[in-house]
Amino acid sequence: MPDPLRASTLPQLLERAARDTSRGITFIGGSYLSYAELRECARRISQGLRGNGAAPGDRVLIAVNDPENFFRAFWGCVLAGVVPCPIAPPADASQGRAQLEHLRVLLGETLVVVSKAAHGDLPDVGLRTVTVEELGHASPEDGRLHAPAPDDLALLMLTSGSTGSSKAVRLTHANLLAAQAGKAGALGLGPEDTSLNWISVDHIAAIEAHLLPMFNGADQVMTVPATVLADPVEFLRLVAAHRVRVTFTPNFLFGQINQALAQRPLPREEVDLSRVRHIISGGEATVTATVRAFLEALSPYGLRDDVVVPAFGMTETCAGSIFNRDFAARDLDTEFPPLGHPVEGLRIRITGGDGTVLASTDRPGSAESGEVQLRGPMVTGGYFANERATAEAFTPDGWFRTGDLGRLDSGGRLTLVGRTKDSIIVNGVNYYSHDLEAVLDELDGVRRGQVAAFPIRPEGADSEQLAVAFVPAGDPADDTAVYRTLVAIRSSTVMHWGFRPQLILPVTEAEIPRGNLGKVQRSRLRSAVEAGALDGAARRAEEVSTRFLGGYVAPEGDDETALAGLYARVLNTERVPATASFFDLGGTSLDVLRLKLEIQTEFGIDDVPMSTLLQAPSVRALAHRLRAGRGAGGDLAYDPLVPLQVTGDGTPLFCVHPGLGEVLVFVNLAQYFTGERPFYALRARGFGRGETHFGSFAEMVSTYVDAIRRTQPSGPYAVAGYSYGAAVAFEIAKRLEADGEAVEFVGVFNLPPRISGRMNEITFTDGAINLALFLELIDAADIGELTSTLRPLPEADQLAYLIDHAPKRRLTELDLTLEQFTAWVDLAQSMVHLGRDYEPSGSVERVKVFYCTPLRGTKEEWLNDQLRHWDTFTREPNTYIEVDGEHYTLMSPQHVRTFQATLRRELARSLDGERERTDATAGTTADTTGGR
Repeated sequence: MPDPLRASTLPQLLERAARDTSRGITFIGGSYLSYAELRECARRISQGLRGNGAAPGDRVLIAVNDPENFFRAFWGCVLAGVVPCPIAPPADASQGRAQLEHLRVLLGETLVVVSKAAHGDLPDVGLRTVTVEELGHASPEDGRLHAPAPDDLALLMLTSGSTGSSKAVRLTHANLLAAQAGKAGALGLGPEDTSLNWISVDHIAAIEAHLLPMFNGADQVMTVPATVLADPVEFLRLVAAHRVRVTFTPNFLFGQINQALAQRPLPREEVDLSRVRHIISGGEATVTATVRAFLEALSPYGLRDDVVVPAFGMTETCAGSIFNRDFAARDLDTEFPPLGHPVEGLRIRITGGDGTVLASTDRPGSAESGEVQLRGPMVTGGYFANERATAEAFTPDGWFRTGDLGRLDSGGRLTLVGRTKDSIIVNGVNYYSHDLEAVLDELDGVRRGQVAAFPIRPEGADSEQLAVAFVPAGDPADDTAVYRTLVAIRSSTVMHWGFRPQLILPVTEAEIPRGNLGKVQRSRLRSAVEAGALDGAARRAEEVSTRFLGGYVAPEGDDETALAGLYARVLNTERVPATASFFDLGGTSLDVLRLKLEIQTEFGIDDVPMSTLLQAPSVRALAHRLRAGRGAGGDLAYDPLVPLQVTGDGTPLFCVHPGLGEVLVFVNLAQYFTGERPFYALRARGFGRGETHFGSFAEMVSTYVDAIRRTQPSGPYAVAGYSYGAAVAFEIAKRLEADGEAVEFVGVFNLPPRISGRMNEITFTDGAINLALFLELIDAADIGELTSTLRPLPEADQLAYLIDHAPKRRLTELDLTLEQFTAWVDLAQSMVHLGRDYEPSGSVERVKVFYCTPLRGTKEEWLNDQLRHWDTFTREPNTYIEVDGEHYTLMSPQHVRTFQATLRRELARSLDGERERTDATAGTTADTTGGR
């Protein structure tokens, strides 16, 4: 057994853990590494870092998601004496760029370590980049390792918050090891206490969960968050399968497991939880009622009633540092239990607004609450290269100011009663109000500087929830404008943070409280909601929503009732009207995929065609289609038109699918047109059972024109197409003009008029890889290697290879089988074949070309050498508008918010009677106009 108490630095901790070659880390979906093997990997990587110019004391960013590669890189840094700083690989290129540029200034010219899979996703800001795999190929070093001192900087952890202003918390070897000693003592841990972590590796809780079992000489199990979040019950299966004794979760997962077990109980023989000693509950407030339900539900599986331990910790305290081991015995009747006692070495004090000490661990028992302040060997010394933030975080006599409000009871147990910091903790993750407010402030319907995001906690909720108050930019009595803004705020929040606000409140300027310096006082907004002072704003939001969605219509019959329950669960709301569209209720493209899977499970259906969900989006309509499908054994007749948004009296917009034939890419975009104009998408033929592919380009165009005219018999018309769909939209516009109709808007989303050259370049392998990339089954960085691997194989084997090597969680999320993937590739290939003989001819009046970063070359080359060829096929000068993103990400969640604003403005400019209304509120986007 290692002797961790003698370890005073992290290299010593690794060396002692490695002495027991029977202990190590199991990576779910990956490999097993003993601590000895981890040490050898780390030695190679440390040598690789030196070979890349990293010297002791330098900072290194680790932008790696998967735990195995992350901890290889982490320990390589530690052994090289360089200071690792974990960051999450950015999902949003624009925000990722801002973060990296900020960190380049804050930390200096750091090296960035990435995994091979994420290499191509990192924005280029001039920082040197190397992959973990490349570092691991270095020759073993000569045995000389850097020997740090206990007080040397060991780790930098970024605070959550605005991506451009994160602070870097300084943690020394002494900080980290004092924290592990304190936790091990408080929880009574030893070598048999195998642990499980599923928290993201860029979070301090994951570092804690990794170091603590090493400190105790115990095994550990690691997985990525998606493993648990995609199926909460998987958490229980992992705990049982790996004989886990210690793990961690925020409170929200207890609630999700309760809900999942209530719907589909686990067979008793599937999991045995009798070995579990501690489930640490932290990251957000523990809700006692939720935990009680969790313990009751899992008692039959052997889970003891004393395993849940409420806890408190921060990045600045090396994660968990206060634990409540008395919860089961003393606190099961509370709403929120006390957080307990500090670990050995940590002191707590409560101070009033004037700095007076109200209570402390030496003198507990005051009923008064105040700011919680901490001091001890596991508490950071401050923030890297940020003297101002450090000074603000500490009192003159050296106590760390947590920003939380609390009190100490007579037994010295800490209870939190609120926060002084402007953050929202949803499902255990910190979100900073100003980060979202900066996004929402740019929306047309929000008065500049008059939006506030703040937390609320409805009674019985498992987690804090988000509320947004805003002042309408226009007439607050304009129901259409208010409703459009409600939907835009909801959609933008989902795109930016991944969840919906629980409450959106149209308020007056006077109802947003501010301090003397004009700062929004979000705590007062929360109090106003809890006191009912903003009930009028809530009623206003409900009234305008009812006007557009209709009043609540209860489901009828078993099918509608079951579907309504599924809709509510997917959309995280209490109830849904049977007649409201899934998309009008806020459903996103990912929500549609989740709904599809939920319906198939609930109804025992092998496959619900996507066209059924898209074209029958209400509970009532979908129940009818499902009943019809049961009788007919398949989907109803093909209809290319998908109504994604049908409110508003503006000229409808018809958008043609890209070359993959599917229209899910438009779902998120369509929501921003609520109350303004209907938004229809055109979907290729061949997805439904028994549907044949189009026989010619002309047949496709004729089918789409007929569908458009059935919905809108006369002009003026507005049509657009994404990528391949741009050529189809051009032909549709020509056909409508030939029929004597006015086509006032033709939108081209990033494609030149001549597509045959590109279509003739696309092989079967290219098409399969393009679809796999679109579906996120592969990483862009692997395309070159995949192409070489697949090309020699028969076509069927190529597709099987892609599915076999795709992330299993992604296949489950998409409900995608090899048969379905094969059919989709065949459809996409049919689109390619139709385009090989297509040559544009004739003209339309004008087009508006929205261009972004192309697949190859620069934007300028793409614009001038390719896109401006549209001038040959128009009678009037065209407009070329630059938009954010790359070809495949133009309408992805990170770019759709800005794209929609530009598109809506250009539509209004083109369509008579709509220009003045939109120009008054739309922002500005640079464009260039030129003729032939």
